[in-house]
Amino acid sequence: MAPLETAPLSLEAEFVFPYLAHAAMEPLNCTVRLSDDRAEIWMGSQSAGLDAGVAANVLGLKPEQVVVNVQTSGGGFGRRFSSSSDTAMEACQIAKAARSAGLNAPVRTLWSREDDMRGGYYRPTHLHRARIGFDKEGNVLAWDHTIVGQSILTGTVFEKFQVKDGIDAATTEGMRSPYPLPMRLTVHHPVANVPVLWWRSVGSTHTAFVMETLLDDIARATDQDPVAYRMKMFGNEHPRHRDALQLAVDKSGYGSRTLAEGRAWGVAVHESFSSVVAYVVEASVVDGQPKLHRVTAGVHCNLAVNPRTVEAQVQGAAIMGLSTCLAGAEITLKDGIVEQGNFSEFTVARITDVPEFDVNIVPSADAPTGMGEPGLPPLAPAFANAISRLTGKPVRQMPFNLT
Repeated sequence: MAPLETAPLSLEAEFVFPYLAHAAMEPLNCTVRLSDDRAEIWMGSQSAGLDAGVAANVLGLKPEQVVVNVQTSGGGFGRRFSSSSDTAMEACQIAKAARSAGLNAPVRTLWSREDDMRGGYYRPTHLHRARIGFDKEGNVLAWDHTIVGQSILTGTVFEKFQVKDGIDAATTEGMRSPYPLPMRLTVHHPVANVPVLWWRSVGSTHTAFVMETLLDDIARATDQDPVAYRMKMFGNEHPRHRDALQLAVDKSGYGSRTLAEGRAWGVAVHESFSSVVAYVVEASVVDGQPKLHRVTAGVHCNLAVNPRTVEAQVQGAAIMGLSTCLAGAEITLKDGIVEQGNFSEFTVARITDVPEFDVNIVPSADAPTGMGEPGLPPLAPAFANAISRLTGKPVRQMPFNLT
């Protein structure tokens, strides 16, 4: 008989993650100036080379005849890195048509907020289902896990590099590691007529939530402190994870400071883009709604060249992660039409939602690693773990639904 069936303790869980819009403060825009043998483009881009190549193809020019001036943009989060370069393509088509009609001037194409949100590319919806068997010490004996979600990379120029045996690597990143788990992972990529794209921290937007909340579930089921349980799981194999978590614990006062009545601690740690971020948070439930009060971060990004930039990236990513937890933070479709068109219909964290932050960096002289993405994934599970401690019920859905 399989260990899953004979394990002394077990749990089953199903998680649902919605489509998400990138919702950058600056909607998509692109300015194109054409001459007989040259094109000059101004745009916020995360893939200037791809955009230049697509622009050249639309305009009938050679790539060396196209200059892309990359501008500081009011947010990208993956939306300005489309393998189809749809923004540059459409802007160049419009500029070409305008020139043919006699307009010999730069042409700026600006997508409205509604155009951007309703006609964009979305973080795919995902469903996770887990069946876990473990013993009274929290040792995982078997873990069957299934992920269902659209592939981001299939059909793009990245498919041959990052899709193997039909599995999109962007879907599974963040699963299992750094924990020594006997996981059997199955992935299904349904085809749906909804355009999808990477979203800040890509697969870790959902895998970190699943992994870190399930580990807390096991710790609670076996009466273990969630920090001690993670440290035991790390062993001596993952010093960066250990150091990041210990720093967050020490700076937060976890285990040594009494929280205000009605508040609870939540913990999560996750590695993405070669950096580790651990969060210890304080949260409560106010009038049936989750409230995040304080976030203490332990960051291991190796050498921090500019600590203030690291702090800013962590804060911004954490607030974006917080937004995914709040009611209304989802893209829904009705009769094939996106229902959300602006911030009145799609929730992002407002200033009244933002907690206190304390960002701490583990000292290191090793070569720096990424910081644009890693602050996002562990925020939601840390918040969820605190809410679960208060309500006694696991959080399995994003945005959070406490009813």
